[in-house]
Amino acid sequence: MIYRLDNTTPQQHFPDPAQAEEEPNGLLAVGGDLHPRRLLNAYASGIFPWYSDDQPILWWSPNPRTVLYPDAIHVSRSLRKQMRRGGCELRIDSDFEGVIRACAAPRHDDAGTWLLPEMQEAYLALHRLGHAHSIELWQDDDLVGGLYGIALGAAFFGESMFSRVPSASRMTLVYLCARMSRFGGSLIDCQVFNPHLARMGACEIPRERFLAELGTALRSSIDPRIWRADPLPVEQLVDPVQGDNRRG
Repeated sequence: MIYRLDNTTPQQHFPDPAQAEEEPNGLLAVGGDLHPRRLLNAYASGIFPWYSDDQPILWWSPNPRTVLYPDAIHVSRSLRKQMRRGGCELRIDSDFEGVIRACAAPRHDDAGTWLLPEMQEAYLALHRLGHAHSIELWQDDDLVGGLYGIALGAAFFGESMFSRVPSASRMTLVYLCARMSRFGGSLIDCQVFNPHLARMGACEIPRERFLAELGTALRSSIDPRIWRADPLPVEQLVDPVQGDNRRG
């Protein structure tokens, strides 16, 4: 049975993720709104919104869950070589809106987007409240890649990424992992499996294990300096990255 949320009480509790549907995998609830309080409650419960413009708001908690541990990031030789060439710099939160708009833009031959205008505005609101952050790759004065997500405790919930030059999103993910490893982050939620993330070291774990690890991460804190940094030339990122280990 799919739980129905109302749109008048953003503090409303979500049902136990264990009650999510097996098919479609992880569908748990429908309705509600994208109020910041409801969104933060969802992420802290291991739940996220994902829907298209012809649907109501749908809330998900899939099983298994795809995660990436910051110290398990896999950096291929080709990516290391590309970063050593330089020519770009990494920034944090310098253009969150630009990142989310780029993530929402149609890709290839797909004319649609799941990042609807109301979702973009909801994440912008979370950014203004200090809960959402972007990692960006710049080439001269052009934003050429990035990712964004929600930070709670020692966890980061990755939402979307984009690239306008080869490997741009991979470089920002490496930078995110390096920052999390340095400042106390323990878990990156990638939500659902995709081969791109798997090649970077992401793995699938049972939802029960994910929720237990998320609970631990939420009870931990991360050094707020993680989100404050001067622009970093991408070639300087190579040496601090350990990245050839995988954790399952």
